[in-house]
Amino acid sequence: MKGKKPVIGALMVIALAYVIYPYATLYRLGLAIRHGDAATLENMVDWYAVREGIKEDICDSVFDQPSQASGKLPPFGAGFVRGIASNAIDSAVTPEALASAAQQSEAASVPQGASVRVSWAFFAGPSAFAVELATPGQAAPIKLQMELRDGTWQVTRVWLPPRLLVEANART
Repeated sequence: MKGKKPVIGALMVIALAYVIYPYATLYRLGLAIRHGDAATLENMVDWYAVREGIKEDICDSVFDQPSQASGKLPPFGAGFVRGIASNAIDSAVTPEALASAAQQSEAASVPQGASVRVSWAFFAGPSAFAVELATPGQAAPIKLQMELRDGTWQVTRVWLPPRLLVEANART
């Protein structure tokens, strides 16, 4: 029985570390955003996957709105919208842009308590972690998905609230 206690203890420590690890990563991500650390953000986010997901969401929101004439966008129009959204998202969704936006909101002296905060975070699977962020002035949360890749948790998908998607679509 004495030989099993160290093994059980080691397994418990590993399990605890596994459970805490995505929360620690989320904390580090928040620090990187607040401090404008673009280099850290570059490593903690799969920017290609995040940009592609946002492009899909914007295109879906455009295609879900019926056009006045026939209710469908012709194939050329669909490709055109995708191209415009692609260019705008590629230039706007970068570690540098996120770091800069965080620094600008901090410089604008946002009132205390008006920042983005985690409202819910938990495992969605053995290698997936879901996060909901409450934002001031938004009824719907920003949702993040993190995946465990090569031993590190990385943000792989972001779902923006419909209001933010409409604003992003209006700018494209």
